[in-house]
Formats: sequence, C-alpha cells, structure tokens
Amino acid sequence: METMWLRQVRSLLIVPMFECLVAICLVISLLVFVESVYMNIVVIYVKMFKRKPEKIYKWEAMQEDIEVGDQNYPMVLVQIPMYNEREVFQLSIGAACRLTWPLDRVIIQVLDDSTDPTIIEMVSMECAKWASKGINIKCERRDNRNGYKAGALKQGMRHSYVKQCNYIAIFDADFQPEPDYLHRTVPFLIHNPELALVQARWKFVNANKCLMTRMQEMSLNYHFMAEQESGSTRHAFFGFNGTAGVWRLAGMEEAGGWKDRTTVEDMDLAVRVGLHGWKFVFVNDIEVKSELPSQFKAFRFQQHRWSCGPANLFRKMTMEIIYNKRVMIWKKLYVIYSFFFLRKILVHFFTFFFYCIVLPTSVFFYEVNIPTWSTIYVPFMITLFTAIATPRSFYLVIFWVLFENVMAMHRTKGTFIGLLEGGRVNEWVVTEKLGDALQTKLLPQVKKPCNGILQRLNLKEMMVGMYILCCAGYDFAFGSTLLYIYLLMQALAFIICGVGFVGT
Repeated sequence: METMWLRQVRSLLIVPMFECLVAICLVISLLVFVESVYMNIVVIYVKMFKRKPEKIYKWEAMQEDIEVGDQNYPMVLVQIPMYNEREVFQLSIGAACRLTWPLDRVIIQVLDDSTDPTIIEMVSMECAKWASKGINIKCERRDNRNGYKAGALKQGMRHSYVKQCNYIAIFDADFQPEPDYLHRTVPFLIHNPELALVQARWKFVNANKCLMTRMQEMSLNYHFMAEQESGSTRHAFFGFNGTAGVWRLAGMEEAGGWKDRTTVEDMDLAVRVGLHGWKFVFVNDIEVKSELPSQFKAFRFQQHRWSCGPANLFRKMTMEIIYNKRVMIWKKLYVIYSFFFLRKILVHFFTFFFYCIVLPTSVFFYEVNIPTWSTIYVPFMITLFTAIATPRSFYLVIFWVLFENVMAMHRTKGTFIGLLEGGRVNEWVVTEKLGDALQTKLLPQVKKPCNGILQRLNLKEMMVGMYILCCAGYDFAFGSTLLYIYLLMQALAFIICGVGFVGT
C-alpha cells in the first residue's frame, strides 16, 4: 500500500514538477544559444567587412603644431587605484610614467589606499623617483577606505588639478599599458564628440601559469571578442571593464561621476553614461598587459564580486532604465534583456542548475526525456564559439566546460546575493596579484606556510561533486545511456576544486 502511494506521488507530483523544470531549462538554453549566435554573427560581420573602429569613427594621429608646441595635446589624467599592491605597484606606475605623451600634458595620479606602512613608504618612494625625472605624478591618500575603489576614484576627482584635464585613463595596479596607448586611444575622443569611452582589451602575461589561468584566458577572450565587440559595433554600448579605458570627463560628470552603491562601480558608471546618450567604442587591436588570478581562492572572490555586483546593479537600475527618455527603446531593451538579464543573471542560473543539478538528477527519472540538442548540440556550438576566441587552447575545451560549470555554482550564489541584497552584497576582497609579469620579482616575496588539506577543503564543491558522483554511479548501474561518462568527469572537476587542487 505504501509503495503504491509513493508511486502515485511520484507520477502525479514529482515527475510533472521535474518535467516543468526541464522545460524551463530548455527554453533558457535556446535563449542563451540565440544570444551567442547573434553576438558571433556581429563579430563575423566585423571581421569580413573589416569594420574596425578607425573606419566607423574619425581617427587621426596627433600632430605637433610648431606654433603652439604641445598645447594642441589635450590634458590627460592617468589614475592608478591600488591597495597594498606590494608585488605590482612598480609595474603599473612605471608603465604609466613611460606613456609617450607630452610631459606637460599628462598627470599621473596614484590613488593609494594601502594600510601596510612598508608598502605606503615604497609607493611614496616610487612616485618620488619618477617625479625626480620630470614626471607630473601625484600620490593621493585618504584616511579611510569607504567605497573601496569607487571611493578612491571619486576622491581623486575632487583635487583641483583634475579640472585641467579633458580625459581620464584608468589602469588597475596590475595593468601595464604600452607607451603609445594614449596616442592610439585619445584621438577617438578628440575627433568624435559623441564618444565618452574608449576601451582596450586585456592581454594576460601569466596565462600559461597553470590550467586555471588558461581557462580564464578562454573566458575573457570570448568576453572581449563577442560581448564587447558586438556591443560596441551594434549598440555603441558595453560595460566598462574598470581598467584599460579612457573616459571623457564631461560624459562622466554629466552622469554623476563615480558611485559606490555596488561592487561594480565601472559597470554602474557605464550604464548611467550610456543612458545619457553617449557612445562607447571598443578597440580590439589595443592590448594592455594584465595579470590573471592564479590562486583558486582569489579567483572565487573575484567571481563573487563580478556576479553579485551586476545582479545588484540590475535590481537598482531597472526602473531607471525603463523610464529613461534620452535613449531609444531598442537600446533600453538591449541593456535590460541582453546586457543584464540574460548575460549577467540567467546564464549563471541556467549553467549551474541544468548541467550540475537537473541533468544529473534526470538519471532517476526515466520517464522524462531530455532532448539531445539541449545536452550535446547547443552546448557544443556555444563551446565552439568560445574556443574560437582562443585557438591555441582549443584542445582544452572539455576542461573549460567542466571548470565553468564548477564556477557557475559560485556565480549563481553571488547572483542570488546581489538580487536579494544579502549579507555579502557589498563584500570587496582585492584580487591578490603575484607580480607574474616579471620573471625575476622586483621585490622579495614573503613565503606563506603551506596549508593542509583540511584548510584547503571547499565543502560546497565537495557536496555537489559527491552528489553528481552518486548520480553517475546510478546511471552506470541502471541507465541505458552514456550520460554517466559526463557525470563522472563533472563530479571529478567538483571534487578536485573541492580539495583545492586547482590553480597554484
């Protein structure tokens, strides 16, 4: 009698609920696939017809005027926000001071929020060294860290000398622009008064450090190739990457400047400036060297910030976008649906719940049929699109898929926190840099004691990994498909991350 009752509950309640969940995942799968195809069609169009920014917008190299000398060059402020960046501060300050822009037309502003007295002294000495060489460099500090990076940038804008500047270039502490960076970017802003932002792409100096950095390189290269390129070409709008970009001061001021209401102050500023009708341009040919986090813990904190912040900003700005009267309805629809809802929220939920929960659980529901196109063809095409952005890593696509599914769990958690404004919504942990840009470190490294296995254990990854492993065992014993092969690999990926055997 009890067995029959359980069967009825299963057939009348549990199975229909699971079928409904699968149906929702299939719809989302199609939405994600269509978006991916759309972005890649735009990229193919750009490549085939050579629609480079220099052809879309006016661009002319800066010319020296014999009569006025360097005065025809606009004043540029270069901001370098940093916080206890022992390993990389010399790299960023040195790269900024080597920019080939007239010395009297550029101001280097080091926004140092460091709390370590030794690092504070070293940063001051580095700034003094460059000042003695004729560089106009300012080292600005504040007595608190309110607002984190956004607070530092906002405070930096209040200094009187900033009013002399027309444009502002921003580089995080591990970014090293090439000497001609300003010569290649600023002319876009000079000759196109409708442009507010010129964004360069990132080049990763430590991509070969470990398998985890190779995975990050694949994801970020796709982000620049597809998301930034398509947004720039089709809508003249995309999210500012927080660094390696040059802003028009007038555009920033019109939108209200920096705000610290979320942990993605860069995206916040970009959306507000875009809603004022300004245009952005992404220049794929300009690369700025940077460093990827090579430690799993640092990468997890970074991904939490990158997923929680956009979700929280979406919560705060949706109605503001809807009621905006300065931009066309199509651009508002693009920002709300494509830029925010699909790419920053829905894709994280879908990736984790479908591939790591629904698909493994389906082995217990032989009545539910999950179509092959959703488990093989669509994921294969999306993975192929990603691999194209980094051809040298094509043979690593399987590892990339498995690792991305693991990280989708953290991104999903961060997105939930951002949408619901949970306790960690404004958590900001500075991504640790190791100075991997140098073969020989400029500064002595402090060796940290090796953590034991229990200290490196990540329980969330272990729990999900063990669940998927159980599903794989059940499918191997009782299933009629080869799904257990994927489940075994995915379980192994979770467990490896769970015991901390990833990164350096």
